[in-house]
Amino acid sequence: MTTVRTPAGWPATEEEARAVQDALRAKVVLDEPGPPPGTGHVTGVDVAYDDERDVVVAAAVVLDAATLAVVAESTAVGRVSFPYVPGLLAFREIPTVLAALKALPCAPGLVVCDGYGRAHPRRFGLASHLGVLTGLPTIGVAKNPFTFTYDEPAAPRGSTAPLLAGTEEVGRALRTRDAVKPVFVSVGHRVSLDNACAHTLALAPRLPPPRDHPQGGRPVPPRPPRGSTGTHGGLSTRTDARTPVSRQGVHMPTHRTTRPRPTPTRPTARAVTLGLSLAVLAGVGWVAGMIYTLITWPL
Repeated sequence: MTTVRTPAGWPATEEEARAVQDALRAKVVLDEPGPPPGTGHVTGVDVAYDDERDVVVAAAVVLDAATLAVVAESTAVGRVSFPYVPGLLAFREIPTVLAALKALPCAPGLVVCDGYGRAHPRRFGLASHLGVLTGLPTIGVAKNPFTFTYDEPAAPRGSTAPLLAGTEEVGRALRTRDAVKPVFVSVGHRVSLDNACAHTLALAPRLPPPRDHPQGGRPVPPRPPRGSTGTHGGLSTRTDARTPVSRQGVHMPTHRTTRPRPTPTRPTARAVTLGLSLAVLAGVGWVAGMIYTLITWPL
């Protein structure tokens, strides 16, 4: 793990940070298509914060774009280098993300950021900032539309709708699976918007339908009428007038209702439950190890 300190001369005020964004924005390259999807390397970068210790940790994971196999990974930890200001989050994360990328043993190829590129109030989000500083092709993939508007894309996987600032298209809402909430893709640097969406779909491969899905090979048992008890998918359920129903007719528990608990009576169900329990224990151990590393690592 690489330890990072705030670079000398790093912006300390909102005015300084915005001036840097304005100066670097002119260097964003928008007329290159970028690498074809499914070729070379694709690297995902993201960060996590320890607010109590004022620490940020960045991770970079390189995948083979054709197989999605992990090729390399690296991490870096450092002090948070800028206060929290919407629209200026890159200044909190860039030094540590750069260190994680620099620590990789291979070329990162296309870099995918958990955030925005052109879909930014000043058209210069984290993906664009990182791309200009490194010269790498970059895209932003975010979980919400920020301050922009969009119409819901069609339900099938791969459907898109423009992400708009007024009449300007700054990105796209993209469905990566049928009828799921879209992600919001924007260009960072040296990639076209069409190609950015194609890369995002390639990194979210089509999954087989679950066993309970009508196309999954096993019929879905009818849901019991409201106010009755029964079983559904191996779970004992009860519905009553307090349980809200979505537009699709799926009963949605609230904080006031008790979630049904599985009652594994078959060997397969017991094995699955045991496996999930072991996975949870392993995850807790990993998190504990990371916390211990952060506490003891010299900064």
